[in-house]
Amino acid sequence: MWHTVVERELELRLILSPECGLPVPARLVYRTDDPYAVHVVFHIDSEHPVHWTFARELLVEGVFRPCGDGDVRVWPSKALGRSMVLLALSAPDGEALLEAPAAQVAAWLERTLRLVPPGSEGELLGLDDELAGLLAR
Repeated sequence: MWHTVVERELELRLILSPECGLPVPARLVYRTDDPYAVHVVFHIDSEHPVHWTFARELLVEGVFRPCGDGDVRVWPSKALGRSMVLLALSAPDGEALLEAPAAQVAAWLERTLRLVPPGSEGELLGLDDELAGLLAR
């Protein structure tokens, strides 16, 4: 079975304080063999990149309104007149608040949504066929 990958490299900003942030190179990855998830790789050029995986639906909704709780929260914002998407990540090792350009995130998401429209993810996984096979036994 074939799988498609949609990637986008971009520079995020790690928010240290309202006045201070650090650039963080990142890569957004969407794979049709994992259609419900988005993968974000931070520090892509370093020896120890950091990987996060969470629901694509969370990022899609977070471009428009605050959403998520727990480890991943996403919400739209404005910074210096530019539309941004804020991503709050929480792990046992610590927390991070990252800012991404909304236009770049939205353009990448649009590519993933054209490839796999919302609600059709299960078809890629063959869940209906698997369930029918189990029930036929």
